[in-house]
Amino acid sequence: QVQLVESGGGLVQAGGSLRLSCTASRITFSRYDMAWFRQAPGKEREFVAAIGPSGAATAYRDSVKGRFTISRDNPRNTVYLQMNSLKPEDTALYYCTSRYQLTLVLPTTSPEYSYWGQGTQVTVSS
Repeated sequence: QVQLVESGGGLVQAGGSLRLSCTASRITFSRYDMAWFRQAPGKEREFVAAIGPSGAATAYRDSVKGRFTISRDNPRNTVYLQMNSLKPEDTALYYCTSRYQLTLVLPTTSPEYSYWGQGTQVTVSS
């Protein structure tokens, strides 16, 4: 059973930074697209960022471009989300997800991903 474990969430003031980590097990990590989604209370889960198996390809939702950076360390089976200039509207439960790479286009919708972590809470105070 594939396992994704997120960490790094917490409470931060607006303008601050956090780095989320997600470590995968029981997959050939270097063959998987990895992504972060988030879900705020009362809202649908939304795409945040994705990265291809080699790390060369990335994608972001518009509202986080220039503030968030996704990266990966394949030997460590870990994907990261560096979040800078955080805003209260970034408050959400952040999920790590993965899928075996089938196409070169990075998926940005949740049904396209296969495995999900339990989430890590990010709270940004104003």
